[in-house]
Amino acid sequence: MAHTGVPSDTRPIVISGPSGVGKGTLYGLLFQRHPDVFTLSVSHTTRQPRQGEYDGVHYNFVTKEQFLALKAADGFVESAQFGDNFYGTSKATIAEQTSKNKVVVLDIEVEGVKQVKAATGFEARYVFIAPPSEEELEKRLRGRGTESEESVQKRLRQAKVELEQAKVEGFHDKIIVNNDLEAAYKELEDYVYAPVQAN
Repeated sequence: MAHTGVPSDTRPIVISGPSGVGKGTLYGLLFQRHPDVFTLSVSHTTRQPRQGEYDGVHYNFVTKEQFLALKAADGFVESAQFGDNFYGTSKATIAEQTSKNKVVVLDIEVEGVKQVKAATGFEARYVFIAPPSEEELEKRLRGRGTESEESVQKRLRQAKVELEQAKVEGFHDKIIVNNDLEAAYKELEDYVYAPVQAN
């Protein structure tokens, strides 16, 4: 049975998983097959736009001062610093999208997930995309041909941390192993469209 319309559970969906596991491809299919239902939360960042990136589409590009002011005002559900740049998911962005009857998808790494879980009054569903094995993940990362050896090793170390965290009971609501793309997508879609569970 194909799923259509807006799911009965409209809480934001937080998707995490190691680099190279295919998260973007999976939620990309969700957007493609349900174009009016789902939307990706656009993060704030202090880094400069790369070629072909547009403000408000790929990121909300802000100055460090603007970012820190928003953070001080408790404006983010999660934020992180990578190198000299800050990244964050703004509460206002999520609220705005939700008010348009869109189900918001957040793509964040594990530290961010911890912050979101700790954020008061923020209700979400947590999905972790896992590789079939660490070997397969390494193969995919190397297969990209865009990563230096140092970068591959760094991403694999980070993946180990994320996979360990995923084993913690109840940390994620759903773990999907991305071995076969269509099967993993169906699992994601079935989960997203599952009826609301009464507490």
